[in-house]
Amino acid sequence: MRFIDSHCHLDFSEFDETRTELIKACKQIGIEHFIVPGVSLAQSTKLFSFAKSEPSISVALGLHPYFLSDHQSHHLAELEQLAKAHLGQFIAIGECGLDRSIDDLDKQTQLFEGQIELANQLALPLIVHHRQSHDLIARSFKRCKLKYGGVIHAFSGSEQQAQSYIKQGFKLGVGGVISYPRAAKTRKVISAIEPQHLVLETDSPSMPLAGFQGLVNTPLKVRDVFTHLCELKDVTGDAQKELAQALYESCSALFRI
Repeated sequence: MRFIDSHCHLDFSEFDETRTELIKACKQIGIEHFIVPGVSLAQSTKLFSFAKSEPSISVALGLHPYFLSDHQSHHLAELEQLAKAHLGQFIAIGECGLDRSIDDLDKQTQLFEGQIELANQLALPLIVHHRQSHDLIARSFKRCKLKYGGVIHAFSGSEQQAQSYIKQGFKLGVGGVISYPRAAKTRKVISAIEPQHLVLETDSPSMPLAGFQGLVNTPLKVRDVFTHLCELKDVTGDAQKELAQALYESCSALFRI
């Protein structure tokens, strides 16, 4: 079985001492590719050389709402310039989105909608972060209709919200959330979604699976996420191989990798 970690921050300092061995260990268990999102202008700029260091890494460029205080008014224009100067060296725009736990939703919305427009200009998918913000994201998509789909990273929400995203061309990112029994609503929704609308992810080094709280999460846990998804979908035997292949194709088709 082959796997892609569709969302991991492998460039973060938590992996500086272990990155080479970690990637090697992942490949030994079928985790073949890693998608590393951008979170700021400075970090996005560094991702090109980072990707060149390892052929199994693909990168995206973005301004993440979590780092809102780092984003200056001119960074959106500079992100566009950076993207247009490196066409073909990245596969998506993001991580971007809206987060109600962070102040200044007006600034967040401006940056988010600017990145939607950039993804449309470049005919690329969008990697979307959400936190208590599905309604706000829906409003942004009404104002700025996304043309090339993307991923709703770490999806957590209702069946209605899931289907709305799918109709707009999105895949739902499935990660450690489904390992927590308390996430009953999301687990139920994900269990009913066809695999062509899902992608696996870890969000390493964050979002550890249940039982691993307080530890650094790694892309190795993609296999564990897959095991939890098999349990949710009551998939066993050869059907697991079919599910793994469907998830692999879902991700590779979206990001063209």
